[in-house]
Amino acid sequence: MKNISRLALALVLSVLSLQALPQSWPQRPVKFILPLGPGAGADIGARLFADGLAKRWGQPVVVENRPGADGILAINAVIAARDDHTLLWGPSSTFVGHPYTLAKLPYDPKELVPVARVSNTVVAIAIPASLNVGSLKELMALAREQPGKLNFASVTTVTDIIFAGYFKSAGLDVAKVSYKDTVSALSDLVEARIHMYGAAYAIVRGQAQAGRIKLLAVTNRSRVPGLDLPTVAEAGFPELNFDGLVGLIAARSSRISDAVRERIAADVKAVAADPVIAERLAATAQINSPGTGSELAASIDEQAANLAATVRLLGLKPKP
Repeated sequence: MKNISRLALALVLSVLSLQALPQSWPQRPVKFILPLGPGAGADIGARLFADGLAKRWGQPVVVENRPGADGILAINAVIAARDDHTLLWGPSSTFVGHPYTLAKLPYDPKELVPVARVSNTVVAIAIPASLNVGSLKELMALAREQPGKLNFASVTTVTDIIFAGYFKSAGLDVAKVSYKDTVSALSDLVEARIHMYGAAYAIVRGQAQAGRIKLLAVTNRSRVPGLDLPTVAEAGFPELNFDGLVGLIAARSSRISDAVRERIAADVKAVAADPVIAERLAATAQINSPGTGSELAASIDEQAANLAATVRLLGLKPKP
């Protein structure tokens, strides 16, 4: 009888120990490092979730913007921290395209450990209001009529590759213009110094509502509720499809445990289910899509596979 009692006690203590493991995290403030500047769709989402997660975790959650170098500054900051309290709040587009555009990767991709899928950012294609174009089809027709006269910009490497791949496949001479930040690109779009801009809806919404720019379509696969814009597929250009995948990424060097990853993913899902958070997220044209680290990894793999076809068209090869 005593042996049975001891065995039962041991089992109870074991279960309690397992339950307590993720609960011991976090012991201090958590930091989300974001590879984009303030105002981007991912930035707004990060701050919404930071507030909700701070309440669940009992610790402050700080959002730190580190834009520049196409996300490399933010990625290396997370890796260098070696801390499971420092996570990358990242659009996957900040790193999926790096193997094809950088001479040498300045970080080890194996260091990036998916923790939780959060959302899909709505990406819109915008043009200057002064450009006499009413649809994506008309824009492409204008590019064909005036080779070398139009140019484009986008927020991430992946969208750069997708747009460049389409222009090459369609035989269109449209030049790419690079920017260090989204604000400068948007200002040039308003002034018609650039003619096509692929960016998060949150970035372009204000200028579109003011009538200074015009939105032609969203690159997402599905229409966005409350946003009267066709998808690129509906507009006749499925090659431009791109869903802005956002998730939390940890550094492998942080030695983040599976239990902590599972807890973070579960808490992200719980915050996403809050009607207030969901409503505010939808207001910035972001699609709720919480999931586990494994689901985030699968989404990233799918995005990378889709990108590979475009990359082959451009003749790009992965860099070491």
